[in-house]
Amino acid sequence: MNLLIGYLFYYFINIKIQFLKLNMDIVINARFLTQRITGVQRYAIEISKELLKLNKNISVISPKNIIQHDIAKKLNVKCIGKLKGHLWEQITLPIYLNKKNNPILLNFCNTAPLFYKNKIITLHDIAFKIYPENFSFLFQKYYNFIIPKLLLSSKQIFTVSEFSKNEILRHYNFVKDVKVIYNACNENFKPKKKTNQKKYILAVSSITKQKNFRSLIDAFKLIENKNINLYIVGKINKNLIDEQLPTDMEKNIQFFEDINDFELINLYSNAEALIHPSYYEGFGIPPIEAMACGCPTIVSNKSSLPEICGDASLYIDPIDINDIQKKINFIINDKNAANDLIIKGFKQVNKYSWEYSATKMLKIISNI
Repeated sequence: MNLLIGYLFYYFINIKIQFLKLNMDIVINARFLTQRITGVQRYAIEISKELLKLNKNISVISPKNIIQHDIAKKLNVKCIGKLKGHLWEQITLPIYLNKKNNPILLNFCNTAPLFYKNKIITLHDIAFKIYPENFSFLFQKYYNFIIPKLLLSSKQIFTVSEFSKNEILRHYNFVKDVKVIYNACNENFKPKKKTNQKKYILAVSSITKQKNFRSLIDAFKLIENKNINLYIVGKINKNLIDEQLPTDMEKNIQFFEDINDFELINLYSNAEALIHPSYYEGFGIPPIEAMACGCPTIVSNKSSLPEICGDASLYIDPIDINDIQKKINFIINDKNAANDLIIKGFKQVNKYSWEYSATKMLKIISNI
């Protein structure tokens, strides 16, 4: 019933949106194309693609140092200026926009030009404020300086979950309105034929302290079945303090970096389960990607994850390695429970749609 209501809501929004004044000038800040893809960049890429389908007049602007060339081509990106990084965002981009009669600027990756007024931001979470010890000194200083000012100066604030919305409102009490635009799962994520003979538990995330890989590895070492492997897909984020992982790694623990979506889909499809033990997430895309691929999920009971995963995941206390070990063993040994989570996962992932999220966002923008 909830799914039906959601589709009806989407239908009427979509009908109405045809009659809205969508000829307003909108520009997407595509500095995310110069960065490697994590959850934040994934959001920016997918929501941009859907917005361009809904409104062909949206333009996408980026610095020249793009590394996501295929995506840039799909988005028909225009590159401007000689600067890069924050300097490009704070200097080159607003100068360009001022010459273009100050269009609405959409910023999907937390930051935006400070002195450009006609802007909208998406703030994914405030982990930098809740767990400052996890971030580099410069990153902390910059975010603690700029985020409050962006929240004050933006015409609209978006975030990716009710959890993050409540966190923003609680820690920045001058903010009065935050709208939730959920992440979703790329349509390419679907079950593939099982090809791997090895049994493994999968973890997918940047390797940072808040993702809690130390507890996961310590818990995994307690598992008696040594025929089970742990595959960790992720890369260290230079803006965050590196996770100090144990040096005495077991042979059945393997790390993978820089894999493409096709490889990731195969890993999800062949895994005994995805485990996501993070203790702070604004949304958490890997669990819904795993669900879409028919992979049972074990997730932390903290932050946004219960909101996003509903009854389709098995929950763990992320600081209790015995609980983590117990739940991994349970999924490995109880195929009925695993299959039940797979079925629930397919239903849960259908609650999220990039098309619906982009339509909702565009409607909100049209009313500003």
